[in-house]
Amino acid sequence: MNIKDQLSEDMKSAMRTRDKERLSVIRMVSAAIKQREIDNGTTLEDADVLAVIEKMVKQRRDAESQYRDANRDELADAEAAEISVLEHYLPAQLSETEIDAAVDRAIADTGAASMQDMGRVMGQLKGELAGQADMSVVSQRLKAKLQ
Repeated sequence: MNIKDQLSEDMKSAMRTRDKERLSVIRMVSAAIKQREIDNGTTLEDADVLAVIEKMVKQRRDAESQYRDANRDELADAEAAEISVLEHYLPAQLSETEIDAAVDRAIADTGAASMQDMGRVMGQLKGELAGQADMSVVSQRLKAKLQ
């Protein structure tokens, strides 16, 4: 079952159980996916749907940290709840050691030796780790190894 079908089934389930918060997040994701499909004029594949969900998670994490900084815990908790629903549709996240191993492999595969090679290595890692790791963390680890 692809992600869009899973979202549709989960939406029906949330309606049956009257889980308003979960239903709201699932509808928001579905709307974002449909908007991207309309903008691109194509049907999104699972990889593209994952990219949409990852972007939404990143936006909510940023908002959550800003709300926490402003001592608006009730709003931060709402963002955290949305993140937990969204993360259900993402693949399992890699551990730090798995990220380091992937970075080491990519450096070896590309023959990278300096910061000038970072774009080439990140291009390879982006395809390999899509949805499995926060790319900002991967970028930080790569910078540390190339310096």
